[in-house]
Amino acid sequence: MSNTKYTYAVARIRALEVSLFSDAFIEQLLACKSADQVLQSVMEKGWGDMGSGTDAEAVLKCEEEKAWAVIRDVAPDMSVFDVLSYPKLYHNLKAAVKEVSTGVKNPAMFYDDCPIPGEEMYRIIENREFSRLPGNMSRTAQEALDTLLHTGDGQLCDIIVDRAALDAIEEAGKKSGEPIIENYADTTVAIADIKIAVRSQKTGKSADFMRSAMAECESLSIDQLIRAALSGMEEIAQYLEGTSYAGGADALRESPSAFERWCDNRMIETLKSQKYETFSVGPLLGYLIARENEIKTVRIILTGKQNGFTDDAIRERIREMYV
Repeated sequence: MSNTKYTYAVARIRALEVSLFSDAFIEQLLACKSADQVLQSVMEKGWGDMGSGTDAEAVLKCEEEKAWAVIRDVAPDMSVFDVLSYPKLYHNLKAAVKEVSTGVKNPAMFYDDCPIPGEEMYRIIENREFSRLPGNMSRTAQEALDTLLHTGDGQLCDIIVDRAALDAIEEAGKKSGEPIIENYADTTVAIADIKIAVRSQKTGKSADFMRSAMAECESLSIDQLIRAALSGMEEIAQYLEGTSYAGGADALRESPSAFERWCDNRMIETLKSQKYETFSVGPLLGYLIARENEIKTVRIILTGKQNGFTDDAIRERIREMYV
């Protein structure tokens, strides 16, 4: 596809970027006295709609839907955004497998803003219509369902589905034909692998466990990461210092919340240069991730205010903005 086809889309995104939240506005939200004031402030910026009213979660969900609606409206090729839809798609698979296995339904567990909405995914799993699922997901669904039914091991089921999701993201990145999408996908998988290593080190998981949960990627070695995790948290930090994720080492040493914040900020930093592109999909991806990032940040502030956290405690968790 000729990159000139992105010219109109990028022009539209440029016009929308001016409404993205700045770090200064996030500080204003942080200064609000209550969660209600935070919600009122973002609604004054146009967040939510008549249907969402003043329900915080409904407002945030509305903004997620708006972000994707913009991309669907302007993107000449939606297939390159598969890497962003897979987390929700595979989450729906995991939720459907558990519901079918237990017989307990909870519609609130599903996402509807993805290629296979919750109810449809449930019917596919319930009727064992695995062939309706895309790519390797059909095999993953059958394996996860059989595993949960025969072992009752929910964690093992999660590992099967989560690992398949990471593999799908890495593969979609490579197939996209867009360097920025491939870079984003690889970074997504690498950060997920690092998080698995950190959690596994804290809980004393084995090398076999980590190897089953981690996905191969270009930007780091999972074998070296596993060896580091088996030796200690400092060894993970030392390994990261020799990779393109060196910033994660200092964050890891600082605190768990600092590390989580670094993971999200690393993705934003990866995409900031795309603001200056004109003939590629990069600005569209940057805008979408920026919107998801600001929604996540507002959710963190709302939750912090609702639970009486100090401003400093909330600030430690909030993410860097795209603009």
